[in-house]
Amino acid sequence: MPGPLDGIKVLDLTRVLAGPYATMLLGDLGAEVIKIEQPGTGDESRNFGPFKNGFSLYFMSVNRGKRSVTLNLKTERGQAIFKQLLAYTDIVVENFRPGTMKKLGLDYDTLKTEHPSLIYAACSGFGQTGPYAQQGAYDMIIQGMGGIISITGAPEGPPVRVGTSISDIAAALFTTIGVLSALHHRNQTGKGQFVDVAMLDSLVAVLENAVVRYFATGEAPKPLGARHPVITPFEAFASADGHVIIALGNDTLWAKFCEHVNRQDLISDERFRTNADRTENHAELFPILSDIMSERTTDNWIDALGAIGVPCGPINAMDKVVSHPQVQAREMITHVAHQITGTVEVPGVPIKLSETPGNVDAPAPSLGEHTTEILTSILKMSPDEVAKLKQDGVI
Repeated sequence: MPGPLDGIKVLDLTRVLAGPYATMLLGDLGAEVIKIEQPGTGDESRNFGPFKNGFSLYFMSVNRGKRSVTLNLKTERGQAIFKQLLAYTDIVVENFRPGTMKKLGLDYDTLKTEHPSLIYAACSGFGQTGPYAQQGAYDMIIQGMGGIISITGAPEGPPVRVGTSISDIAAALFTTIGVLSALHHRNQTGKGQFVDVAMLDSLVAVLENAVVRYFATGEAPKPLGARHPVITPFEAFASADGHVIIALGNDTLWAKFCEHVNRQDLISDERFRTNADRTENHAELFPILSDIMSERTTDNWIDALGAIGVPCGPINAMDKVVSHPQVQAREMITHVAHQITGTVEVPGVPIKLSETPGNVDAPAPSLGEHTTEILTSILKMSPDEVAKLKQDGVI
């Protein structure tokens, strides 16, 4: 069954993570994604591990389903071929440093004159405007600048990076939302537009209540470990054999929990009567709950609290995540077969659509795997023309 973006064509000039993740999502939802790569080197993430039979599984994880065309955009012929491909294209996505595409004469303002319906998305570290626009950025830099490291980790502990490249992923998601919004606008008006997404903007956007807490109190929030800043108890505790998370988001759940552990006295304790009280007096409540939670195993707590509707869960290592029955039931681990790696596991599609479901139906491409196919089928070049382009270093 075709995905919801079936028929949409994307030229993907992105590399590494933020841009490729966005175009991967578009591909998962049915768009045809042609990845334009530099001849000989390609996307630099092809050199990032882990590897299987010499092929990067990092690259595989965010480039599945795409087709690869090698094209040297620094050559006049390469630029001409790119412009020819635009006639076949709905969306261009790139994540170069701002100004790079303008130097090549392939920026949005140049291209839109001949292609007014083109949607052009640029995902960069700091966006197209502002004093930092020309600076390059990596996830760790943005995590530091964007404040998320300042609220991550143990109190008084050293700086701790969020365990996934959250700046890249947030930017990828916002880029995808921007592209889909522009596509909707084009469907109504026929006009394309420029989509400008910055990693720093994206990370600030997902700080959620940390920002409002600062403006409300005038104090910068600090790391709280595994604890929620405004809901208590809402954190991880040591169990008899590991850790267990309880998340009691209201006073009703708090009362249920206290009754279950035969500590009804805590319900009426003035220090803990309301969520606000419990949060204010967390230092006194935490050791009480720690003693209680240490008495049973994690599985015992999950079974017992789940039975009475009290939210709880384990801290799963990756082996348990990928084999979890809920993850498996939702098809969030899927398989693709590649000519070099053989069959490998990759994350599935998290957006479940009832009528036009997305799908992971092909692996990531080898470098330039589809160059000849696309130039001959779409641009109607002859094999001799393609061979000459390769000889001249254009592809």
